[in-house]
Amino acid sequence: MTIRTGTSSWTDPTLIACGRFYPPGVDTPEARLRHYASQFDLVEVDSSYYRLPDAAVAWRWTQRTPPSFRFHIKAFRAFTGHTTPASALPTDIARALGSRIATGGSSRTPATSPTSPTQDTQIAPGDIPAELRDELWRRYLEAIEPLRQSGQLAAIHFQFSPRVRNDRAGRALVFETAERLDGERHAIEFRHRSWFDSPSRETATLAMLRETGAAHTIVDSPTGFDNTVPAVWATTRDDLCVVRLHGRNAAAWNRRGITASSGRFVYEYSASELIDISARVARIAALADDTHVLFNTNHEDQGMKNASAFQRALTDLARLGR
Repeated sequence: MTIRTGTSSWTDPTLIACGRFYPPGVDTPEARLRHYASQFDLVEVDSSYYRLPDAAVAWRWTQRTPPSFRFHIKAFRAFTGHTTPASALPTDIARALGSRIATGGSSRTPATSPTSPTQDTQIAPGDIPAELRDELWRRYLEAIEPLRQSGQLAAIHFQFSPRVRNDRAGRALVFETAERLDGERHAIEFRHRSWFDSPSRETATLAMLRETGAAHTIVDSPTGFDNTVPAVWATTRDDLCVVRLHGRNAAAWNRRGITASSGRFVYEYSASELIDISARVARIAALADDTHVLFNTNHEDQGMKNASAFQRALTDLARLGR
């Protein structure tokens, strides 16, 4: 039984700007990752949600971290039910897609130019033709291959859009994801309450994740919104349990006008909250070989503070249990 702890970013602009986590002189991508890996043994890569990852960059990550260090890498947004700006797509795919849109595609926002890769067109998941979607998947999996080859790829994390509901289309996406990955370890995080809004749906959702081989992501977040799910403390794989903590800032969860995602997750967990969470993690960890705890409270250095305080709470809990 292993419990790893980390944060959902190590390069958030507010983290770097606050100047509290990285020591003076630690101001390059290499130095920052090396320093981060000296403090934690796990990290989530969030940049791969916004754009396809790069194999050369992934290889450099393996060289800058010890072999025991692990990466969760987020799935590209085109795979998770989100809309995707055309500018986030590879140039050739954006051009091919723009040409299709210009000749009668169904994107919600008309393309201004069939060959412009920097247009602000928002591409809905259903507007990407099968052959282009296949190519996006091929490039994504190729780009993360260095992490897999080094043994440092913990899981691919699919944070589904709130648009992905517990209906026929939503369940089909869960199965398609598993088929695309062909056995690659992955975790799914739902963002619509319909997946767990009754005991029967909770049972069915967990059964589906077990059937498809996906690790259920236990979330800690504000409650009472359509785009949140409750913390369901259950595992769906014997080898991996994922706990992802977003904080409990209900006022900011759906606030309009927030320009950076970290602004939604401004939260420092209290000592009593972390004692409760650490006890829950210790219990659930007995059901899986590896339990990975990721703090998505990425405003300034709150993620690092929360993760460090959680580690101390976990150590204190283990000491009291002896």
